[in-house]
Amino acid sequence: MSDSYQFNSLNINALKEPILKKLSELLDKTNSKNGWRKLGEIAGNDRRFRVSGNDMENCSLKVLELEGSPSRSLLWLLGDQGCTVKYLLEFLEAMGHVEAIQCLKTPGIKIIIQPQSQAVLAGQTVRLGCHAAGHSNIQYQWFKSKEEVPHGNSPELVFNPVHVNDSGFYICRVNSGGSFQFSQWAQLEVCDITAVYGSMFNSTEGRLKIAIQPQTQKLMIGDTLDLECGAVGKPLPKYQWYKNGAPLKDATKKRYTMHDITLGHQGKYCCRVSNELEHLWSREVEIVIDDINIFGDSYSDSVKPGCAERIDATDKVALLIGNMSYTNHPKLKAPMVDVYDLTNLLRQLNFKVVSLLDLTESEMRNAVDEFLLLLDKGVYGLLYYAGHGYENYGNSFMVPVDAPNPYRSANCLCVQSILKLMQEKETGLNVFLLDMCRKRNVYDDIIPNVEALRVTANIVFGYATCQDAEAFELNSTGFTNGVFIKFLKKRLLEDEKITVLLDKVAEDMGTFDPTKGKQALEIRSSLSEKRALTDPIQSSGCSEEIMARNLQWEKAHELPESMCLEFDCGVQIKLGFAAEFSNVMVIYTSIVKKPEDMTSCEAYVTNFTPDLDVDPKETNKVTPEETGSYLLSKSLPEHCLYTRLSSLQKLKGQLSFTVCLQGKFNSMDDLVDWRTEVNIGKPLIAKLDIHRMVRRNSCLQTCHMPHSPSHSPTHSPSHSPGVETRYHQHYPQHYQNSYLGVYHHNHPLMTMGGTMPVDNECCMYSNLSSYNQEGEPYAVSASRVNIPIETTADINELQTSFIDSLEINNRYL
Repeated sequence: MSDSYQFNSLNINALKEPILKKLSELLDKTNSKNGWRKLGEIAGNDRRFRVSGNDMENCSLKVLELEGSPSRSLLWLLGDQGCTVKYLLEFLEAMGHVEAIQCLKTPGIKIIIQPQSQAVLAGQTVRLGCHAAGHSNIQYQWFKSKEEVPHGNSPELVFNPVHVNDSGFYICRVNSGGSFQFSQWAQLEVCDITAVYGSMFNSTEGRLKIAIQPQTQKLMIGDTLDLECGAVGKPLPKYQWYKNGAPLKDATKKRYTMHDITLGHQGKYCCRVSNELEHLWSREVEIVIDDINIFGDSYSDSVKPGCAERIDATDKVALLIGNMSYTNHPKLKAPMVDVYDLTNLLRQLNFKVVSLLDLTESEMRNAVDEFLLLLDKGVYGLLYYAGHGYENYGNSFMVPVDAPNPYRSANCLCVQSILKLMQEKETGLNVFLLDMCRKRNVYDDIIPNVEALRVTANIVFGYATCQDAEAFELNSTGFTNGVFIKFLKKRLLEDEKITVLLDKVAEDMGTFDPTKGKQALEIRSSLSEKRALTDPIQSSGCSEEIMARNLQWEKAHELPESMCLEFDCGVQIKLGFAAEFSNVMVIYTSIVKKPEDMTSCEAYVTNFTPDLDVDPKETNKVTPEETGSYLLSKSLPEHCLYTRLSSLQKLKGQLSFTVCLQGKFNSMDDLVDWRTEVNIGKPLIAKLDIHRMVRRNSCLQTCHMPHSPSHSPTHSPSHSPGVETRYHQHYPQHYQNSYLGVYHHNHPLMTMGGTMPVDNECCMYSNLSSYNQEGEPYAVSASRVNIPIETTADINELQTSFIDSLEINNRYL
């Protein structure tokens, strides 16, 4: 007797609770044409069942009960009279209720692995997989568009090799008896590049890679501009074309075509290729438009005289740090969401972004070192920090997660000293967005005394709160942005001068009731040019510095390649990897193949490298949310087990772990275990070894500079004109080599218990800036200086109805 027959002959009151609940919801919410009343009418006309007017009235009164359902009451009534699934299906077909029919026609069939859209190279072996569970006799049939695929009756549709004419949309129908279910559609793009590259192009299976690069062109006015960028990878790549660093509207296909071009189409073009797991940039090509028409006349007079030439950046780099999990201080929530959203927005503006969560003092210092390596002449540098902080004597300090209680400047990073080092790189723009408190730290009585900052016209500070004020985090359920990023992310992509953009954000923040009168954005600037975060990147050739900078950034964002593990028992396991932040990675595992005689099968990962201190209870979860990966959950494939690995910066060696498989066969009662070791090297930020210890100065001190960009005569949101005051730098050479360029008095380290003598092995006051990986001192740099900076507290957005119950936390202790 088939499964379908057994199910159709089942009394509807014997259906499983989830099916009854779903069916009742569908019938309750629909209108009279195909709702529960129509079902009662059709069933009442059948001689086998009796549904009177009183019965319908009693069903209707169920809406007055707390969880009452008229549909559920009617179904119970029909079930008591012997109504089976077969009869109910007949009634629903007469009503034309497709959703309810589908709810009953697919009992037990569940597609656990859906086919994935992908772009591949011609000549490769490609597999589209669809695996279902729930019945002993499951059959598959693949379709390309509306046509059945010949011999496509297995869980895997294999193309060996794949050809260009295999491109198209595919779907799989899963059958079991009289029941069936369709998989999701999967698009297959096949790219043939042999004419361009021959057989020399190598593609890493599954990883995103650009196979066809756009080409430089010289065109005439009236010609057709045709640019192409082709990529391979899984999931399917998406495209966004850019001109002079700005995204082009509706340019989201592999080819960008523009007819009847004019001089306005001249410029530099590139394409951003992305999927849910990673993104790449094509090469930037120049499109030159000849301004001579067929009559020999010049079109140059069409260009308006006096138009200001747009300012360019030689590159754009950003360091984003969000500290939440403090050891000795209140924990925060919003930095994770803020850093994640800001990362995605800055990448749209062509920024190379390093995003890091929960850094210790040494990790923060080393992360800043790596950030400074990305800077060069004309580069736009942006630093965002969210976490605890304070301001003393006009200088701002960022608090690492391992800072003691109470903390002092010796345990924190001074923002002004970082700015000084950025200036020495001759950067085109320095933007500091600081989300922390600016209250004075009464436990830190060291008076700064260092050289002044060099005068430049390229500094912008966005303080989330005013001087000597607190920044707040509002407690609420779920994950939301802090107030600063809540409003900043709505404006960040606007093509405005950065100070104008921040002014608008300040005005927006002023309308937010929970923090009105308590926190206001303060802007300080020495910007004298119309520089914007949307400015295009115009690289001055492919110099060694640019190549080194790109290599450094790529190293910090390399994910391990996905892999397929095959066990002796015939089970295949897919291991995939996704980056949530530069130091947070998600591993997901799924079983893609198992023997027919294996009744149960489960795979999980364990025994991680001790450096990461992974809690086994927090691994191998059914949903990404259970691991803490709330932000990446929609981008991850379904029906996997997920493990979130944070603090990758702590890896001292390569990351290794064990993949365990447990299965049970028909002929055996006991579970059988298989294990295999996996080593994936150093993923993401781990490659930069920022776990290494640095020789730390006792504090990062700065001197008071009343006319510096960070010192505004008012505390309200504003920006001052360019700074013209001259600073004198006459300090002994041995005072100019301290870490982050800060002068430190030669006194013992002040601790909570008094003083600590300097130890020869761990000198806290060395005049050397820091040490490299080999333990050798870095080269002595020029003199360093500082400027004051602040950051706002994290603030979770609350609904208006809960404002009165807010518990306000500040980021200053």
